[in-house]
Amino acid sequence: MSNIWPAPVYTTKYGQSYLGDSLHLLNSLASNSVDLVITSPPFALQRKKSYGNEDQDLYVDWLLGFASEIKRVLKDTGSFVIDLGGAYQKGIPVRSLYNYRVLIRLCDEYEFKLAQEFFWFNPSKLPSPIEWVNKKKIRAKDSVNTVWWLSKTNQPQANVTKVKVEYSDRMKKLLKKADEFYTPKERPSGHNISERFAKDNGGAIPSNLLEIANSESNSQYLRWCKEFNVKVHPARFPQRLPSFFINFLTEPGNLVVDIFSGSNTTGHAAEELSRKWISFEKEKQYIAASIFRFLPQESFGQAETIYHQLLTEESSGLILPQNRLLFELNNYCF
Repeated sequence: MSNIWPAPVYTTKYGQSYLGDSLHLLNSLASNSVDLVITSPPFALQRKKSYGNEDQDLYVDWLLGFASEIKRVLKDTGSFVIDLGGAYQKGIPVRSLYNYRVLIRLCDEYEFKLAQEFFWFNPSKLPSPIEWVNKKKIRAKDSVNTVWWLSKTNQPQANVTKVKVEYSDRMKKLLKKADEFYTPKERPSGHNISERFAKDNGGAIPSNLLEIANSESNSQYLRWCKEFNVKVHPARFPQRLPSFFINFLTEPGNLVVDIFSGSNTTGHAAEELSRKWISFEKEKQYIAASIFRFLPQESFGQAETIYHQLLTEESSGLILPQNRLLFELNNYCF
């Protein structure tokens, strides 16, 4: 465990963004200090990407290299949520099992508990892979990611009532005229449908299939990157995804950590939900651009200057003037 804690690249009201090797930075966090580690690591794809994905053959071992430290920093009530996209084996229309191997080894070797498996369906994803879907037309498009919700203990902090979804049209009709739609009684399946079934609870319990389109096109982050000719991170996940788990698995004031933050979607989601957050990223250009998510709209005139300042070595430690940090990081590092 390291006692060296570098200066953050920037600080907001609730969090801090750090440049460096994620494993080294994790090593500097105190044990049992984090409520939620949520991340979308570079996927095990066949082609190398600009954001530094590992080859499939090495990927599982590489990713599991973070497991011990993640478990150490989590509270007993904490959770580890990891989003992993699917992949094919090289040169053949057969799926890789890497994401399932990651899950099994996390549970078997590191004694994580699989609290629940989630599946993120992205309806806006383009047909892929091109070879098997578009050209030869022998496979359906790959549009679902596996999202593993893991924990240290059998009872991690969670409250599904905080992530209710809108009732279906049929349920809305039932709530208005319950007598016309069902009769309270035991069903053939053995389920006892009581009169409470027609109670309006403000929304329905969500399923573990999360339909969230990854179709960001006009956010401040994208607009300002385009305006200032700044490279956009090519593998962003939609903010609704981390927001769902942050709401579900934490309370305001809890600490959320993303160890592969990219454009810092997780940090921005945590900021908007009044959670403390820490993000790690090894590419400074992505950290610098992620500041666009946090700057107030009226700071557009200074945004490009701030971005270039963050790219210089001597500029680390920027504190956004309108958002002084509300917590002492010393509570979370050695």
